Amino acid sequence: MLSNPIVVRMAIVLFTTAFAFWVATLLLRRMRRLLTEESFSIDAAPESEQFPMRTYNAVIQQLKQQKHELLSLQQVERRRAKTSENISAAVLSNLSSGVLFLTTNGLVRNANTAAKTILGFASPIGMSVGEVFRGAKVSSSSSRGSMETLASVVQASLRTQAASRSVEADYVTPAGEQRIFEITISPVYTPSRETLGAACLITDKTEFALIQRLDELRGEMSAEMALALRNSVATISSYAQQLAVSRDPTMVRQLAVDIVSEAADLDHTIGGFLAGGTAAKAARA
Repeated sequence: MLSNPIVVRMAIVLFTTAFAFWVATLLLRRMRRLLTEESFSIDAAPESEQFPMRTYNAVIQQLKQQKHELLSLQQVERRRAKTSENISAAVLSNLSSGVLFLTTNGLVRNANTAAKTILGFASPIGMSVGEVFRGAKVSSSSSRGSMETLASVVQASLRTQAASRSVEADYVTPAGEQRIFEITISPVYTPSRETLGAACLITDKTEFALIQRLDELRGEMSAEMALALRNSVATISSYAQQLAVSRDPTMVRQLAVDIVSEAADLDHTIGGFLAGGTAAKAARA
């Protein structure tokens, strides 16, 4: 049998098959053990990493919450700033006095409605100080120098950043209307004390100056009126004394005519004085 080649071949095949089966069994056992160990390591890993992962997720959630709160605060601040801006604009637009805001280089950046009306410009924004106050002269009562212009006073205040200064000026609008107004120039600073420009508060005193002038004229008229009354009373008294002692009918008639004429002149003078007082009262109203 051993000399039979077929038997030998079968024996070799059987041996090879048995050896391969044994090797495969060993490999399977080893792979099963490795898989079991890996499974244990995988099951144990989340337990060891569970705390860091929870901490990481908590930090991420906290950052998201803080971001949401920050965005909410920003929206609240924007609404508050918008509301404050609207209130400031409404207050400025309803002021009877004009308000101009000038930049440091002397340009008008903002103007309320009253300022546009007083100055006679539809919109002075973007104009320079020289263009807005062209030709305006500071009145002698508030001027520090002879023939000082309002534009030079404002420009000097912008350059020196001096404290508030108030002056009166004679102004002519582009339409040719004569105006008298008082202007107060005040520097404007940021919270860090950096200069933003200057604010000009303009008060139209044209009507007040007119009333004041009427009062002065009334005072002058009162003095003239007192003198006229005194002269008229003295004249009428003189005529009356002559009339009392006169026996000449012609002289009596003439004296009577003179008394009537003097009384008429006195009535005319008093009527003019009262008319002026009525006009002054109407101007005040």
